[in-house]
Amino acid sequence: MHTDTPAAAQLTAFAGQQKVAAGTLHALAHTLKALVTRDPDAQILIFDDATGSQVDLNLHGSLADVLQRLPRPRAAPAMAAQAPAVSATAPVAAPAVAAPPAARTAGRPKLGVVAREITLLPRHWEWLATQPGGASVALRKLVEHAQRDNKAADAQRQAREAAYKFMRALAGDEAGFEEASRALFAGRQAAFLACVEEWPADVRTHVLQLAEQGWPGSEQESA
Repeated sequence: MHTDTPAAAQLTAFAGQQKVAAGTLHALAHTLKALVTRDPDAQILIFDDATGSQVDLNLHGSLADVLQRLPRPRAAPAMAAQAPAVSATAPVAAPAVAAPPAARTAGRPKLGVVAREITLLPRHWEWLATQPGGASVALRKLVEHAQRDNKAADAQRQAREAAYKFMRALAGDEAGFEEASRALFAGRQAAFLACVEEWPADVRTHVLQLAEQGWPGSEQESA
């Protein structure tokens, strides 16, 4: 389960197989705290709409306690303060002398890169060594090209995985689950719709929303 969910992530909460709330973690906290106060035995599950993964939310204590434990939203960049107006009779301070720029030191520029170990065959390293900028630059370019070229396929895969994670949690015991899983990953939309038709309404609606981007755009289903 997620324990480091971004404050802005869009989530959906279920009590059993009924959808009870949707929104950010902070928005859900108010609704779900009120729900468990009324019904302490409510079985709450929260899902990340982007990944289908379950999200932890500690609802113990008061609402203030619950909110205190949540990740804080990122603060917006501070606006530059306006310069105060200068009175016509007020003395004007001498302009401050700007400090000389810090000497530029040699070394790797700060690009936000992350160093991690990768394993390649010798011929791969040999090829990378011949590329302009060296291995790191070449690898970054290859990854960026792959991201662009595989954008549609990656979106389909992520949507199918999100739908599967959700339905495994809330519909794993439903009739047709195994058939629905196979149809989902095979990209057979009509077969998938037939398998989930009799599932509880809120579960069916949400899994269809998650899977919406997982179907081939123009590929025809096989019989």
